[in-house]
Amino acid sequence: MRFLVDAQLRPVLARWLVEQGHQAEHVAVHGLERETDEVIWNHAVRAGDVIVTKDEDFATRRLLATDGPAIVWIRIGNTTNPELLTRMSEHLPEIVAALTRGETLIEVA
Repeated sequence: MRFLVDAQLRPVLARWLVEQGHQAEHVAVHGLERETDEVIWNHAVRAGDVIVTKDEDFATRRLLATDGPAIVWIRIGNTTNPELLTRMSEHLPEIVAALTRGETLIEVA
């Protein structure tokens, strides 16, 4: 899987996803950390990335769109990096399975 980690999440998540065997980059790698959702969405479409975000706007847009990138919507409140990575490690197999099935919006709560 190819993941693009949005600005509300730390780059450590992208590095962790790479350690788990996936391709992942943080938006900052592409200079997108201050860009609009539209720019990030379009970048993800061109790159074939799944957007990992805490931004509800991406989830809403995915529900209304007929095409575009899949979204992993992280609905975990403010937390430390170790806590976030622990939660993600619990959910990653089901996230990957859902994406493999073709689901386009996966919520992680």
